[in-house]
Amino acid sequence: MHSNSYKHRGVMAMLALALASGGLASSAMAQDSMERLAAPEDAKVYFISPADGDTVSSPVTVRMGLEGMGVAPSGVEMEDTGHHHVLIDTPLESLDLDAPLPATDNTVHFGGGQTETTLELEPGEHTLQLLFNDYRHVSFDPPVASDVITIQVE
Repeated sequence: MHSNSYKHRGVMAMLALALASGGLASSAMAQDSMERLAAPEDAKVYFISPADGDTVSSPVTVRMGLEGMGVAPSGVEMEDTGHHHVLIDTPLESLDLDAPLPATDNTVHFGGGQTETTLELEPGEHTLQLLFNDYRHVSFDPPVASDVITIQVE
């Protein structure tokens, strides 16, 4: 298990405030299943760092890359844009991709359009995967997801 960095908690607090004030909420987001948008065929998300197999110290700096699309904050509806999510020790197959991705300790949202963060991770082996979602936190169809990487935290 991990705990989020202080910086990340501030981002999550701003996102929670926006949701509570209705800034990102809509009746569509309250639905269990939503129509998924298509991403450009050449869309690709990947880790700039860390690399698969790296041994790192916590906090772990994560840099996220994207090709074929643009990054925009959540709630901003623009064609061919979305925002990053990091899945920590969470298989993509375990998620409901037809619904908004819930923010948890293991599904970390970057609704501000961030492309870099630090994560506090407990020592041990962890898997990381990027999932690039639309302005509603819903996966594209097909999903724009990175390869899973495995890192060792000392």
